[in-house]
Amino acid sequence: MNDISPVRDYLTDLQDRICAAIETADGQARFHEDAWTRAPDGASGSPSIRGGGRTRILREGAVFEQAGIGFSDVSGSKLPPSASAHRPELAGASWRAVGVSLVFHPRNPHLPTTHANVRHFRAERDGQTVAWWFGGGFDLTPFYPADEDVLHWHRTARALCEPFGGQARYDAHKRWCDEYFFLKHRNETRGIGGLFFDDLCDDFDRDFAYLRAVGDGFLDAYLPIAARRKDTPYGQRERDFQLYRRGRYVEFNLVYDRGTLFGLQSGGRAESILMSLPPLVRWEYGYTPEDGSAEQRLCDYLRPRDWLGELG
Repeated sequence: MNDISPVRDYLTDLQDRICAAIETADGQARFHEDAWTRAPDGASGSPSIRGGGRTRILREGAVFEQAGIGFSDVSGSKLPPSASAHRPELAGASWRAVGVSLVFHPRNPHLPTTHANVRHFRAERDGQTVAWWFGGGFDLTPFYPADEDVLHWHRTARALCEPFGGQARYDAHKRWCDEYFFLKHRNETRGIGGLFFDDLCDDFDRDFAYLRAVGDGFLDAYLPIAARRKDTPYGQRERDFQLYRRGRYVEFNLVYDRGTLFGLQSGGRAESILMSLPPLVRWEYGYTPEDGSAEQRLCDYLRPRDWLGELG
């Protein structure tokens, strides 16, 4: 199996390229880097991990209220419960994980929140690799959805899948995204989906190429939407609804997201793990949008749909 170095090099370069593109799109704020390292702590009751990363945060920009993108390269001697439950055959194996993860929270309620992640994982026992896989994807969370944006997002996703199984690959990973980013207690999706995959371990070179296609495709999918929506007029009503809906993002990340659970349970760096949370959020008991309102219209978008078939 190939060395992990090319994957690591690609991921650090991807972080650099996305940061440069988002700074240009924002036009005002810049990312500030927090480089960190973690030595094995051997704390009682928690797995010992080591490694480091680069957490970059952009705050109070003209377009983005907060944008966070982090690279991490961490390893440990024992898998946390969330991971060993997912892959019980790996219990007791040492592991190493490299990845880039981002969440962007725009200022304008008409510009969707977005998330992307690409990662590689390996596990060893007695000096032998016992498992490896790639995972990742990207998804979009609008508050005032526009069909033009939904179509562009999913057309970009389908196009990057073309060399890797075409429509079948897009259908499978689009469905996986719908199922993964689903808030069961709310009976709604987190947004309009995109792509999600995990445990991809068929052929290293081909799977790594797909990871790169997803990572590189994120900017193609998101930047045109940002350009269209960043200057859309809005008022306090739209701002309040945006902050209310951000609460669903918090709910998903803290209750369901496997990456968040893995990071926290493995003793990872909390600041970097929780950078995905919005800087401001609003909670309201029993909120119900008005009939026929733009806010109520969102409900029809928070369910799995064949976007390209219905809108395209």
